Amino acid sequence: NSYSRPGEGYGNDAEPEDDFEIIDWNALNKASDEASRERWAKCPPLTKVFYRELEEVANMSPAEVAAFRAQSNNIVVDRTFKNENGENGRPIPNPVQTFAQAFGDYPDLMEELRKQGFTKPSPIQSQGWPVLLQGEDMIGIAQTGTGKTLAFLLPAFIHIEGQSTPRSERGGPNVLVLAPTRELALQIEKEVSKYQFRDIKAVCLYGGGDRRAQMNVVRSGVEIIIATPGRLNDLVQEGVVNVSSITYLVLDEADRMLDMGFEPQIRKVLLDIRPDRQTVMTSATWPDGVRRLAQSYMHDPIQVYVGTLDLAAVHTVTQHIECLDEEDKYNRIMQFVKQMGPKDKVIIFCGKKTRADDLSSEFVLNDIGCQSIHGNREQADREQALEDIKKGAVRILIATDVASRGLDIEDITHVVNYDFPRNIEEYVHRVGRTGRAGRTGTSLSFVTRSDWAVAAELIKILEEANQEVPDEIRDMAARFAAKKERNDRDRRGGGGGGGGRFGGGNNRRW
Repeated sequence: NSYSRPGEGYGNDAEPEDDFEIIDWNALNKASDEASRERWAKCPPLTKVFYRELEEVANMSPAEVAAFRAQSNNIVVDRTFKNENGENGRPIPNPVQTFAQAFGDYPDLMEELRKQGFTKPSPIQSQGWPVLLQGEDMIGIAQTGTGKTLAFLLPAFIHIEGQSTPRSERGGPNVLVLAPTRELALQIEKEVSKYQFRDIKAVCLYGGGDRRAQMNVVRSGVEIIIATPGRLNDLVQEGVVNVSSITYLVLDEADRMLDMGFEPQIRKVLLDIRPDRQTVMTSATWPDGVRRLAQSYMHDPIQVYVGTLDLAAVHTVTQHIECLDEEDKYNRIMQFVKQMGPKDKVIIFCGKKTRADDLSSEFVLNDIGCQSIHGNREQADREQALEDIKKGAVRILIATDVASRGLDIEDITHVVNYDFPRNIEEYVHRVGRTGRAGRTGTSLSFVTRSDWAVAAELIKILEEANQEVPDEIRDMAARFAAKKERNDRDRRGGGGGGGGRFGGGNNRRW
């Protein structure tokens, strides 16, 4: 037995140490809980329920609810974490089908929606608004461009307005929205600015922006803070921002924030926010890290999952796939650029920042006007790049995935995947940058041998959207599946199989 009791394992002359103090963890935890209760007991009262379900919504039969959800991008809704008995707890509200069913008690908000030209709620809004207005915590699993920002913003407005404590006595803002990138944070701020509701003011805090100007806006008094985690933590530590007044918290694109390494900053700021707050989390995917975060900091959340990857966005895009060798990409992109029409606007996605810089330099050397946006560029340069592509000063934007989150440029005609994305979710997100706002678009994706792991999922996306699937992609998927099967068999102790990068003895290029 390799385990030793205290005093053993240190030689024959070792004496047991009996003068150490035994820590009473139960007492420590109890004291910590008591201190936390005392701290948060001083907070103003919190109101979270603002929903008045109309009879026409309440009286929907289970079959009607199921049919509506199925027709609305296959909404799936459930309590994320079952209780000890495996039960779901409180009932989940039925979806709304009109703005009036959600906001009938707020005619000024209805008027703002009318001004924006919306005709009906998007799927995430249909199910998300009743959940949030009922005061529930919510996890929205949906891609960018599905209306998720408005899904959490409008209930936030009502939450701010509905608190019994006057705004001047709340000690700070009520709503905090954390976003992974400056671009997404600015995009959310832009959405807030579209709605003139009860004089609610917002500030956007992000690294690279004018720090003093941001601090001055916070001190002047705001109800909503939209921030990237790094800049927010800086200003909290300096005492500029007080998050103990936050009662409605949004973690937007949580999967992306964790991918970018922001988990420590997120957990740090959550410690200073009152635990009885309402929490909203959005994510394009549902990895273990996001699940753990939800389990740690949310109260019995309802998960609203909108659509599978056959998103409506890719149905407005003609998708072209070209199989080629890595060294042939440059000549092909130059050929594509020379064939651009006078009104075309293009986003070219690269897998790495260095690749984006290299391609941008090559374009400049060839007198091709372009801009680039990636994480290493200064904030002012990134904003200038967006301004240039929006206004048409340039018609080519070279971007990386992280920097592209939150990009909202309506008249993009083409998307080029110079480097194929690492997963199919990112492919759908990139392709969805064109074909927006009722327009159609075109995508061109370069696929090399190293991309074979995503070939099978790509085929599903293309077939579902009635797009042409090149034979090379089908071959690639079949070879990857065969290789995977061989590897699984080898792990189980089975026989070998053919050689070659794509398996078998087939020496064809693809």
